[in-house]
Amino acid sequence: MLMPRTKSKKNGAEIPVNIEKVEVRLLRVSDYIGLYDSMREAYKNWHGTLWTSETIEKLIEIFPEGQLVVLVNGKVVGVALSIIVNYDDFGDDHTYREITGKYSFTTHNPDGDVLYGIEVFVHPDYRGLRLARRLYDARKELCMKLNLKAIVFGGRIPNYKDYSSTLNPMQYIEKVKTKEIYDPVLSFQLFNEFHVVKLLNNYMPHDEESKAYATLMEWNNVLYQKETKHPMQKKTSVRVGLVQWQMRSFRTFEALCEQIEFFVDSVAGYKSDFILFPELFNAPLMAEFNHQTQSEAIRSLTQYTEPLRDIFIKYAVSFNINIITGSMPILQDGKLYNIGYLCRRDGSVDTYTKIHITPNEISAWGMVGGNKLKVYNTDAGKIGILVCYDSEFPELARLLALQGMEILFIPFLTDTQNAFTRVKCCAQARAIENECYVAMAGCVGNLPKVHNMDIQYAQSGVFTPADFAFPTNGVRAEATPNTEAVLIADLELGMLKKARIQGSVHNLLDRRTDLYELKQLIPPGNWDIITKTSSQNGKPSNPMDKDKIARDGILG
Repeated sequence: MLMPRTKSKKNGAEIPVNIEKVEVRLLRVSDYIGLYDSMREAYKNWHGTLWTSETIEKLIEIFPEGQLVVLVNGKVVGVALSIIVNYDDFGDDHTYREITGKYSFTTHNPDGDVLYGIEVFVHPDYRGLRLARRLYDARKELCMKLNLKAIVFGGRIPNYKDYSSTLNPMQYIEKVKTKEIYDPVLSFQLFNEFHVVKLLNNYMPHDEESKAYATLMEWNNVLYQKETKHPMQKKTSVRVGLVQWQMRSFRTFEALCEQIEFFVDSVAGYKSDFILFPELFNAPLMAEFNHQTQSEAIRSLTQYTEPLRDIFIKYAVSFNINIITGSMPILQDGKLYNIGYLCRRDGSVDTYTKIHITPNEISAWGMVGGNKLKVYNTDAGKIGILVCYDSEFPELARLLALQGMEILFIPFLTDTQNAFTRVKCCAQARAIENECYVAMAGCVGNLPKVHNMDIQYAQSGVFTPADFAFPTNGVRAEATPNTEAVLIADLELGMLKKARIQGSVHNLLDRRTDLYELKQLIPPGNWDIITKTSSQNGKPSNPMDKDKIARDGILG
């Protein structure tokens, strides 16, 4: 025996229901007698016709996967029926009669894009066991399996009959949403992650309890992939490799490149999609400029940035891996920036800069921040890149998440454990609040002959959202602290999409945009990384450009 239950019959007598087995499976023609008995009890106040055996046979014939039944101890107690439609043929303004082809179901289209629900009911004596939820979950699994973009149906509002004299339908729906009123159908559907698209009038003329109204309900399949004329298989499992780089002396530029090639070759050998290098990993080359002041030495180091970029582009193509190059200093228009490159394995290149500059970087080097913030498309998902200190500003990662970022890469360099703690804790927070993966890689060791770069501390890692589909501590993988290492981790992008819709919490969906908003004043990708600024106020020198940015750059 699984569990005992007690339910009330119509005459008020209590009857025990001993549940030994609950089963959800495809509906069979032989189930019709049990289906009819449960349907008759479920629709005692219904004035329309009930399902005939001929209709059930036809539905099973044209779309067997869409007809589901739930049994308790072998008895049919609930049913979910559905068809596939090309939704654009009907749009949001339709009736039940139209969507079913005058109940002939000729509207079923195996090549359609929406799973349309035409029936769900559970025998009254078995309500309260969450059997309808099992049917809804089975429908969602079917929708994802068939790569349909949504589940849609017209939902009844049977309790509206008790409020129709005081509330119009929209007022009633809003009060159900806020739980001021309970509706056995709409309340259940909202609880199961369906949302109201609009109110349908005269959807089912015979539905006297709902006063012929219905709510057009929708559940979106976040895993839906629209077919294209030239389909490309999008990766759902992504492998990332992080380089925890040991600071050491390099006699020549070529020796540094050999070490880079070693790591790229090693990580690519594991069929990784990405390799991440740390911030300012090329600092050992500053040793030859140690006789200069700190600000002069970092500027002398910039002569190696573009040659290193070209080396990375070559390695990305030859080793078939996407490379996030960490960061390197560069001079542009007399200003010193901290820049990095996304070198894709197809040969294309994007740039990014550190936006927030630390007080030490300003005082020691005179470095300034860049302006570009965008999500980068790759063959292994949408990624964002924030350099070290940038990760401590939650607005940046949130803006990237709103643009669809799936993986956030953070190249960093920290000298002390407390500095590292800031970056690590913020990286984990970014993963949780934006429901994305975060990978961070740093430098370790020391450089005794390089001013302002003498000691480093790091523990590279990969972090996840905090939900059931992920590690309980939100840590996918971590390297040994302060030791040169390569860290490899597999990330399932599909799990992110499920977590954002079906997780315990919905950090992106549940934002109170009625109470606050987040604006990106520079549209993603519209300006180059390094923007010329006015020497007086540091704002864009062209007022018309500034106004256009303020108008067009709002993400929500």
